[in-house]
Amino acid sequence: MNNALKNLLFICVFCIGLVACKDEPVKDQKTNQPPAAVAVPKFQADSAFAMIKKQVDFGPRVPGSTAHIQCGDWMVSTLKTYGANVIEQKGSVVTFDGKNVPLRNIIAEFNPSAKKRIVLAAHWDTRPFADKDPDESKWKKPIDGANDGGSGVGVLMEIARLLQAQAPKVGVDLIFFDVEDYGTPEFVKNQDDNSVFTWCLGSQYWLRQPHKAGYIAEAGILLDMVGAKDATFNKEGKSVDAAPGMVGRLWNTAAKLGHGSYFRDETVQEIVDDHQFMIMAGIPTANIIDMRPEVKAMGFAGYTFGNFHHTHNDNLSVIDVATLKAVGETVIHVVWNF
Repeated sequence: MNNALKNLLFICVFCIGLVACKDEPVKDQKTNQPPAAVAVPKFQADSAFAMIKKQVDFGPRVPGSTAHIQCGDWMVSTLKTYGANVIEQKGSVVTFDGKNVPLRNIIAEFNPSAKKRIVLAAHWDTRPFADKDPDESKWKKPIDGANDGGSGVGVLMEIARLLQAQAPKVGVDLIFFDVEDYGTPEFVKNQDDNSVFTWCLGSQYWLRQPHKAGYIAEAGILLDMVGAKDATFNKEGKSVDAAPGMVGRLWNTAAKLGHGSYFRDETVQEIVDDHQFMIMAGIPTANIIDMRPEVKAMGFAGYTFGNFHHTHNDNLSVIDVATLKAVGETVIHVVWNF
């Protein structure tokens, strides 16, 4: 047998070995046994719902309002009772209409000494306008934002409670971004090409001035509009491009947990959201966001955030504990196994 043939045979045997072994679990080098299953706490969807109701009870959390101040104070004090090291990032930003509004990003650190970190984020402010409401007279009135703002915060506050009770091995940072939903309303005409940058002002501020110099995490998950009944979580385009590993973890985990009816195996268009600026900060981030297929008389017309989005119908009546459970369980299984 000549050397070329020997080499070819060796490569074939090696490849066969790889195929045969590729699905076997990685074993502990000391015991030669598969690693023990990680104990994951139980996500309490009713607790997450109560956290959403608490926010809504304050009123619309429009930056600078009394409700916004009171809700932020409650979040900070509650996170501290859960054992978090809380950092408040305060400043001001200029909105689309030239107003200077106060900004308050809230960051909660768990296991701050851990080098391996994952960041979970949501925005906690609510829309000052109901610019999609069918009643034009209500367009300039702020909304409850039970789903858009409240749901992501509710899930993260419940996760914060679990982090105190049963911490994972990795460090976890919760970031609650402010002034996300103050973007140019639809009733303002002649929007210029920079109108997309009127959104997500809190995460843009954080990108320019991180809460810690040189802050970085290995991965991120953004929760936006994650509590409504019949939610559809498709794979958002920017997340797939920038964080394919985290997208895979989340959607595969959801399927294993029986939540595949929520987490759909379909990629949708890229959208402007806080994850864009987390990605720009060097953190590969997946966005879990409710984007539903819209069908009109002529057929498929794209995707929508629900017929209650940016209307006064975004109240507690749209929130479903089954959706909260699907999202919360999926996220904590990923985090505790990260």
